[in-house]
Amino acid sequence: MKEQLTAAGLSYLRHAVTCAAVLYMSGITDPKILANAFIAGLVGPLLKAIAPNETQFGIGNKSTTNKGK
Repeated sequence: MKEQLTAAGLSYLRHAVTCAAVLYMSGITDPKILANAFIAGLVGPLLKAIAPNETQFGIGNKSTTNKGK
């Protein structure tokens, strides 16, 4: 399970960094805007994580649900 959480975390981080990098490369260097883009980049993956039908990293993943039952 630790490997799966690491993979999910890296996926989220990669997405958020990409959002901020796109703005930076287009010439926007205001730290507040870049921080907002980083946070906004986490929204998509977090929505994926809470989707009940998502089987890769979401709460619908069979390997993380019903442990110990």
